[in-house]
Parts: sequence; C-alpha cells; structure tokens
Amino acid sequence: MTDLTRLAGKSFLIVGRAGMDLYPDPPGSRTEEARAMTVCLGGSSANIGVALVKQGCTAALVTRVADDAIGRYCLNELDRYGIDRSHVTPLGGEARNSLAIVETRIEDHQSVIYRNGAADFGMTVADVEGVDYAPYSALISTGTVFAAEPSRSAAFRAFDLARNAGLPLIFDIDYRPYSWPSAEVAAKVYSRAGAMCDIIVGNDVEFGFMAGDYDKGLDKARELVAGGARIAVYKMGEKGAVTITPDGEFQTGIYPTQALKPTGAGDSFMGGFIAALAEGRPVRDAVLRGSASAAMVVARVGCAPAMPTTGELDAFLAERPDPD
Repeated sequence: MTDLTRLAGKSFLIVGRAGMDLYPDPPGSRTEEARAMTVCLGGSSANIGVALVKQGCTAALVTRVADDAIGRYCLNELDRYGIDRSHVTPLGGEARNSLAIVETRIEDHQSVIYRNGAADFGMTVADVEGVDYAPYSALISTGTVFAAEPSRSAAFRAFDLARNAGLPLIFDIDYRPYSWPSAEVAAKVYSRAGAMCDIIVGNDVEFGFMAGDYDKGLDKARELVAGGARIAVYKMGEKGAVTITPDGEFQTGIYPTQALKPTGAGDSFMGGFIAALAEGRPVRDAVLRGSASAAMVVARVGCAPAMPTTGELDAFLAERPDPD
C-alpha cells in the first residue's frame, strides 16, 4: 500500500456530494412545527472538506450538483469555505441536489433526507478522468458515491487513477441504506472499495454490514488491515473506538459533551483525524483529535458551520484529559 507520509502535503481531493441542510429554528424545534429554518452547506464529502480546511489543509471536491438555484447555493458555499470546486459540474434536466432537514435535538430526533434523482449520482468517468491527481496528498471518498451509476464506476475509476498517481486512498464507509438497491449489492461494493484503501473509517454497524454479520465487524476491520490497509478505525459510539494498524491495535474513549443533535460527528471525526495525520501526529493522537472534533460538532447547530478550527480544537483539548 501507499506510503502515508504523502499526507504531509495537506492537500486533499474528495469524491462525493455537496448538498443543502435545513435546520428548524430555534434549536429544539420539531420540523412539523417549524416557522423558520437555518440553511447551511451539507453533504458528507463537502462537510469533510470544510473540516479539513478549517484545520489547516486544502481540499478540492469532485461531484455533480443540480443546475439550479440549490446547486448554485452549494457552489457559493464551497467558495465561501475555501474548497476548490473546479471539478464540480452542474447537471441539468431533472437531477436535484441532496436536501436534508435535520432537527437540532436529541430526544425524538428526526432527519428527513431527499435523495430522489440525486445530482451527485450523475458524476461520470469523464469527470474523474479530467482531474490531475499528482498535486494531491490523498483521495478521500465516502461510501455514498458507490450507491448508484454512473457515480459508482466513476468513483472506482478515480481510485485507480489516484493509486496510479501514488495517492493514499481514504474511505469513510458512510452506509446509507436508502440509497442502495439492496443490502447485498452494498456489502459487495463496499468490500471491494475497502480492500483498495489505505485508511478505512466506519462505525461498528458499518463494518458489521461489510462483514455480512453485525457481530463480525471488528473482525472485518482487522481483515482489511491484514490485507494491506494501514489504518482501520472501528468506531463504537459511546464506547469509543478500536484502531487497528499493522503494528497492533488500541482502544480510545470519547470526550463527554452536551450534545444538541446526533448528526455531523462522522464527518467531523474524519476531518480532525486526517488533518492530524497530515500534521505528522501519532495515530492515537489523531484518533483523539478526531473524537474531540466529533464531540464539538454535535454540540453546535449545523454541520459545515459547526466544524472546529485548529485553534478551537486545541482549546477544547487543553481543558480536558484524554478519555480512557
């Protein structure tokens, strides 16, 4: 597998979606009772890009957006956050951007996702072949890009091109059942993608899903490292995470927080974790910085705007001991 020292370049190419998130306002409101909404950039790949930029990296996104006002909103937000969108292509016709209506509440939380005719699934092989991979430090992909064609074939082509250019491949499993034709197809495709990657991050349910048995998720993570991956992070919610490398494995806890919502933690973890690896921090420190980033985001409104800066993350960590 590829040498991870290339991450030190801090320049990341991310394959996946950008969308619009709507949050009933004020925080705590139920969607069906809302009289106002807070609007912000969403989509797992865009969120990861924002997290990386806020922590001192650069990021470019490869995807499709709808050729309408919502798509233009996403483009404007990518510009505002400093994410290179030169490889983000508008798609006309009936394609529509991903929309998420997400409540800022924990009890009886509701998230409603609109993904019918999603524009990002229109990403093509030509889109990814139009990218010069050489300047980047790594390719990051979320699992959603593999859920439909032509995006699936395009993403696998991007993997091949990035590997040929010497880039590490980083995979956030990000399993969303509603996007897939069947669980069997998803498990097969995810296993193929995971086997190609150097760093794989997912929760216990996602790894268990890849394994075909929810009780064997940790075994799947270990299998991926035994097969050549450099790092697998097996997240277990409130129980922390188990991180597996060729040198062994270790467990870390989570940082307690006063959560406002359950969403955004995974994207924030990935951003904080990869940014820390890019700084040359030890893997354990990188996992803890990812965990702290996740704790900060669930305590704030929104996802993209809630991503912490390096200074905010350092201040958060300075006030807390490492979790057991």
